[in-house]
Amino acid sequence: MRHRAALVAGSLALALAGVVTAPAAQGTTPGEWQAFEGSWSVSGRRSSVPAEGGTTAAVVEVSGAVVLTTAGGLGRGFRGEAVGFDDGQGVSLGRAVWTDEHGDRLFSRLKGEPLETGRRIVGTITGGTGRYAGLEGEYSFTWKYLLSAEDGVIQGRAVRLQGRARRNTATP
Repeated sequence: MRHRAALVAGSLALALAGVVTAPAAQGTTPGEWQAFEGSWSVSGRRSSVPAEGGTTAAVVEVSGAVVLTTAGGLGRGFRGEAVGFDDGQGVSLGRAVWTDEHGDRLFSRLKGEPLETGRRIVGTITGGTGRYAGLEGEYSFTWKYLLSAEDGVIQGRAVRLQGRARRNTATP
């Protein structure tokens, strides 16, 4: 169960990473979707407690470099940070923030669902600051577990991180 909790929590953090690239953040017409792909390798910590039914609930805090690309080949790098919670009963929730080289931030809400080979994470872009103000969107990825040590240290990466974002038409 500890392994599962680590996968879930790490997944949440990773999902947040691949949200928006420079073209989506700047210069696109309001309402126009911009597709993106990305990668995020993270490391962090997991803390857990026993839960009823022999399961384990866990909280994960991870960070790492996020690299996004668009169909046009333009890319952007971020420092991605995320926190996640797995209740040990199949519910995984989290929040993430990606910060670019100018200090502008992009925020996401995460939700995980069980998969046979990992945990699928679905993210909802909820806005941002600076160049990312007024953005909305969605993305998904599968968490790939790389290391989970007994001391709570975890490492992982996002697999098939893909999504889309647009400037909210209601935002000036």
